[in-house]
Amino acid sequence: MKYFSSILAGMVLFTIMSCQSTAQKTTDAIHFGEKIDETDAISVDAALAQLSEGEEIETKVVGTVLSVCQVKGCWMNLVSDNDESKSFFVKFKDYEFFVPKDLSGSKVVVEGKAYKELTTVDELKHYAEDEGASQEEIDAITEPKEEYKFMANGVKIVKRI
Repeated sequence: MKYFSSILAGMVLFTIMSCQSTAQKTTDAIHFGEKIDETDAISVDAALAQLSEGEEIETKVVGTVLSVCQVKGCWMNLVSDNDESKSFFVKFKDYEFFVPKDLSGSKVVVEGKAYKELTTVDELKHYAEDEGASQEEIDAITEPKEEYKFMANGVKIVKRI
């Protein structure tokens, strides 16, 4: 019976490991989506400053994860290390990959397209629900919001908290 339990435990562990998200582990970091390098990554502040001059930019941005979708890990908020009010709402290209739901506080690099967009009330309520907001907080959302967004084709965890 002990032998059978050990085999069963091994099979369960193998299945769990096989079904992990699309993470790619390297010797120095964990990647989601396309494998990216942090070389030439700019701060959230620098990216936001560049966006004030144009409509969208292709770039790599380094910042701290403030929050993550608690349903699937299908979006995250990336904030400036200097000012949490400066942030990007990050989604993942073609919904092809997700990040761990416990990534808050971690330092990451994202690569893709930064832009500014108006988020509808329905979307804002959906994201608030995903984040675990109370019904009172969700009902208080009554106006669309212009936000800085980022469509990432890859995420690299630089420092996991």
